[in-house]
Amino acid sequence: MPKDAAVEEFAGLVRTLKARDGRSYEALGRRLSISASTLHRYCSGTTVPEEFAVVDRLALLCGADEEERRALEAAWTEADRARRRAASPAPTPVPAVSAAPESNPEPSAPEPGPCPAPDPTAPDDPSAADPSAPEAPRARPRRGAPAPLLVAAAVALVMLALAAALLGHPTRTASAPAPASTAPGRTAAPLPFTWSISSQLWEGGCGHTYLVDRAPRAVAPPPDAADSGAWAGTHGAVHGGAALVRITVQGRSPSDAVVLHALHVRVVDRAAPLPWNAYRMDNGCGGAVTPRHFAVDLDRPRPLARSVDGLDASGAEVRKIPAVSFPYKVTSSDPEELLVSARTAGCDCRWYLELEWSAGGRTGTVRITDGGKPFRTSGTRGRPAYVHDSAGGRWITDSDSGQTG
Repeated sequence: MPKDAAVEEFAGLVRTLKARDGRSYEALGRRLSISASTLHRYCSGTTVPEEFAVVDRLALLCGADEEERRALEAAWTEADRARRRAASPAPTPVPAVSAAPESNPEPSAPEPGPCPAPDPTAPDDPSAADPSAPEAPRARPRRGAPAPLLVAAAVALVMLALAAALLGHPTRTASAPAPASTAPGRTAAPLPFTWSISSQLWEGGCGHTYLVDRAPRAVAPPPDAADSGAWAGTHGAVHGGAALVRITVQGRSPSDAVVLHALHVRVVDRAAPLPWNAYRMDNGCGGAVTPRHFAVDLDRPRPLARSVDGLDASGAEVRKIPAVSFPYKVTSSDPEELLVSARTAGCDCRWYLELEWSAGGRTGTVRITDGGKPFRTSGTRGRPAYVHDSAGGRWITDSDSGQTG
């Protein structure tokens, strides 16, 4: 398959969904929390989204059935592989190192040494013996060696057995501790829902600030929003001032609903804001927020996820959507999207979320992290701020660009 054939196939399926729905790029983008230009790049095959969740939401908005969604996920998987291959630099060829020819034409022949001990299991073969080497010198070590060698071997075996008996049990316990949350002999039941996150969102699909510990000349130009995760990972970037985290929750059953009761914020570490440069991914672009939007002030001693109003820009006129607090219900056909906006001005904060749920007599709490690690957001107050001059192909300061910050 040609390198871009998978991307073209995926883009064709996305275009089909968009054409079936009939809404504009902007209207659908608002529903998906992405910009119209980002959605257009998906449809044209210019960009492949880093996560399938946004594509799955598009399929649900456009009325796709289960079979279409499975086909769309398979196409996205192949297109994402092609995107990753294209984004990965070609490995630098390593010149083969040829071994120098050995001076000895018979490498298997052992070097002569003083009194080599013969193999006690080898049969006596007069035809293979060297007539110039007398047999008496070879037999002499065999008569004098057995007693000390056997004693040393016996002592070594006793010591090894004693060490294994003393150390074996603690080593097994440390390497395989039993999980504290599961009773012995039982396995934890699977969650009645699935969840996924996207932690590299930009406001309105185009506005975001990263803190990077590099000089402007060592920072690449801003990426497309869909490639922000790879860009941030390459530069060791940290969210500056605010982080947007989208959580998509979907039940496993079409009829048995899962109730989401609360979303808690846990700050695990606070430090002084990072003394790094701030790089803005745009020169300022607005964007309406979406329903189920939660604001978090990380500078508070006990931050809370507070439900705030949203805006619906899918129609001819933008309308206000009143904030809706917990609880919510989700099924396999009715997923829920939670958008968390965590902001800070005075700390380098590491934090995670906890989602409380109940279903079918069961209750639980799911810890939501950034790939197993806490989310991280640092204030940008007083840091040098840069925007990218696309005409000059370089990063420039706010004062050079005319921005006031």
